Amino acid sequence: MDREMTVSDRPFVKAGEARTVEVSALEGRALQRALAITPMLVGRDMMFMEVRRPKGMLDPEHSHDDHESICYLVSGRMRVVIDGEEFEAGPGDVWVHLPGVKHYHETLEDSLQIEIKSPPRRAWPET
Repeated sequence: MDREMTVSDRPFVKAGEARTVEVSALEGRALQRALAITPMLVGRDMMFMEVRRPKGMLDPEHSHDDHESICYLVSGRMRVVIDGEEFEAGPGDVWVHLPGVKHYHETLEDSLQIEIKSPPRRAWPET
C-alpha cells in the first residue's frame, strides 16, 4: 500500500472543498463500522485531517511505524487507550500517538476529531 500523501496543490482550502473517504480498515485491520476521513490539507511534512466517528465504533488496536499523530477532539466523547493507559476524551482534549505505540479508540458519542500526521501518511487503503 502506498502510504505517502500528495502535497496539496493550493495553500488554502475552503470548508466543504476537500474530499471525504469512507474508511473500513486502518493499518490493514478491518473496522467494525466505517469512519469518515477528510484529508483537508497536506504539506511536505504534515497533514491536517478531520475524522468523523459514529457512536459505538471501536477501532482495532494498531500502531503506526512511519508517523506520529496528534489528535484534538472537537465534539463528542471517546475512550482513548494508548500503550495500555486509558483516557476519556471530551471536547478540547488532545492526545498523541507516537510511532510504534499501540492504541485504539471507542467512540462513546458521535465525534468529530482533528488529526495532524507527521510526516503525512495514509493509514487506510487508497480508494
